[in-house]
Amino acid sequence: MPPAHIEARPTTDFAKEGLFNLLATRVDFEQANALDLFSGTGSISLELVSRGCKSVTAIESNEKHCAFIRKTCADLKIDTLLLIRADVFKFVERARFRYDLIFADPPYNLKQLPDLPDLLFAKGLLAEGGLFVLEHSGKQQFDGHPNFVEHRSYGNVNFSFFRNREG
Repeated sequence: MPPAHIEARPTTDFAKEGLFNLLATRVDFEQANALDLFSGTGSISLELVSRGCKSVTAIESNEKHCAFIRKTCADLKIDTLLLIRADVFKFVERARFRYDLIFADPPYNLKQLPDLPDLLFAKGLLAEGGLFVLEHSGKQQFDGHPNFVEHRSYGNVNFSFFRNREG
């Protein structure tokens, strides 16, 4: 359980369970290099580690959140999670690695949220056949995006799925 000073809005357990049940049929976790943008409490990153991902990189800008993730990893003796304290947009601009699975849970009121799919595809961060999952409120819709594949909602939590179809 995150301490009171954490400002993140963690993905609900109900939504996370639904998401990972769905991902289990679409992602070979043991072969996947995963990227978790706007990591917050790190719950998605830790779930990806527990599923056996080849690598998990978590990007979070808030030092309090990073400290919580580091402590959780230390308590659970996890040394396979690469935590980078950085602004997501600066990280994306500099990143050169391609990921099989990218998850992003930005603040729902983030003004650049509607641009995230275009940005990630333009920067080539998603490997061929890779899956990008964007968590968002019900106010946004992405079904017109050329890489959009499906939308799922779990209560107030919405996930839009995008696939890299290059090649």
